[in-house]
Amino acid sequence: MQTVQYVNQSLAAPQTRSILTWKRPLDLAVGLLALVVAGPIFLIIAALVRLSSPGSVFFAQTRIGKNGQPFKMYKFRSMYIDAEARRAEVLAQSDREGICFKSKNDPRITPVGRWLRRLSLDELPQILNVIKGDMSLVGPRPALPSEVAAYPARAMQRLSVLPGITGLWQVSGRAEIGFDEMVEMDIHYARNAGLITDLSIMLRTFGAVFSGRGAY
Repeated sequence: MQTVQYVNQSLAAPQTRSILTWKRPLDLAVGLLALVVAGPIFLIIAALVRLSSPGSVFFAQTRIGKNGQPFKMYKFRSMYIDAEARRAEVLAQSDREGICFKSKNDPRITPVGRWLRRLSLDELPQILNVIKGDMSLVGPRPALPSEVAAYPARAMQRLSVLPGITGLWQVSGRAEIGFDEMVEMDIHYARNAGLITDLSIMLRTFGAVFSGRGAY
C-alpha cells in the first residue's frame, strides 16, 4: 500500500509530545477493556451477519490514516458481498454534500447491516485497529484513498492526527453534516486535542449512537 502524499506539509496541524503521553495509553486501556466487555456482543453479531447473507463476517477496507499512511480498517460486514463492485452504480444517489458518499437507501446494505449501522455496531471491530495503533478512540474518520485523492489542500490537515472510531463529526450529526463542515471540525480537533476533549467526545458518543442521527 502506498502512502498518500500531503499536498503541502506546512498545512498539517501542529502536534505536541504532550498529546502522545496520554493518548496512546488511553487508547490501549479503553480498547483492551472494550474488547473484553464486547466479546459476547461480537459473537452474537458475527452469527447474525453470517446468517443474513453469504460472505465473510468481517469486512476489511483500505483507508488513509495519519500522515497519509494506508491501513486496513475492520468492520462487521453490513453489505452484500458484491457491494464494492456496485459502488459506481450508486455514487449519484449520495444524500450528503461533498466528496464522501453516503446514501440513506443504499441497496447494497443488508437488512441486518442496516440495523448494525443504525446502532454503529458495525464499527466495533475497529477496536482492533485502535489496539494495533492504526487508529485512536477519538479522531477524524478515516477516508477512502479515492476520497483523499480528491481532497482540497485544506482537507489534508485531517491527516495530521490518527483517525478515530468517534470524533466531533460523529457526535454532531454524522452524515447530516456536509464535507466542508466536517473538515473544519476535524481541523479544530487536530489543533485542540486534549484529554478532557477526548473523554467528553467519548461520553457524547453514547448519546449519538442511541439517537441514531445521521447513521446510515
